[in-house]
Amino acid sequence: MNKNLTRTLPSISTLRHVQFSRKGVPFLKTSTVQAKLTTDLLASKSYLALPKRAARPAAASQPFPPPTLLTMEFEPVFTLGRRDRVALTPAERDRLLGTGARVYETLRGGQTTFHGPGQMTGYVVIDLVQHKLKPRCYVALLEDAMMETCAHYGVATVKTENTGVWVRRGGGGEGGGAVEESKIGAVGVHMRRNVTSYGVALNVTTDLRWFDLIVPCGLEGKGTTSLEREGVRGVGVVEVAAVFAEIMRKKLGCESIESLNEWRLFEWIEGRTIQTLASGKITDFAAI
Repeated sequence: MNKNLTRTLPSISTLRHVQFSRKGVPFLKTSTVQAKLTTDLLASKSYLALPKRAARPAAASQPFPPPTLLTMEFEPVFTLGRRDRVALTPAERDRLLGTGARVYETLRGGQTTFHGPGQMTGYVVIDLVQHKLKPRCYVALLEDAMMETCAHYGVATVKTENTGVWVRRGGGGEGGGAVEESKIGAVGVHMRRNVTSYGVALNVTTDLRWFDLIVPCGLEGKGTTSLEREGVRGVGVVEVAAVFAEIMRKKLGCESIESLNEWRLFEWIEGRTIQTLASGKITDFAAI
């Protein structure tokens, strides 16, 4: 780790929570926004790592990007993790496209999963160094945050040898029957120079039949569940996202949370781009 960067990283005070206002958000739209946020954070880290004697334009003193949580409810989409990007055959891709859903490759870890209506997807863009987190601890933090979100609604969950959050049934003593584990929350992340992207997916009112079309996360014989299937009624993705965001705020050590919609985020990105060009600090922003 660059010692100069460690000294100059700003303290964390606010988690920025961006809730996309519409249902059925296009996957590529959110991916573009996420890419801009990670690019900006990486560029800011590189800038702060410069020796103090290096020329730093005065106009480049824009604030360090805050930790950001994007939450949304996607249009039906199957996403492929790094391990499935080559494994999916053309016939399998055509079969998935035939359902009316979209299919995209991603950089996140894990295998094929589904995102869509009734599911809270959360993308987290933070610098692990700022939060004093190791990659493995960060994944555990995401799982814990989903577990606490489920507990908020009275749903007990567990961790298993497989990544994610699970609801366990059966096996309760003599005559309890076989243990059955159903996945309610998934984790899939990507990291570059300790800057994170992608994150979690928590089933709220998801139509679970979508998962029957794939082997979710490559786990044969495992089912899926949702808050609704576990008896939670009258709760939507936006409400669950707000609970999850507050739990993440605490776990990341932030003092407050700033809630905004995607349009205010677009304005912020545009402002950052203008400041970046004016200062001469180059990043690879493109139009949304």
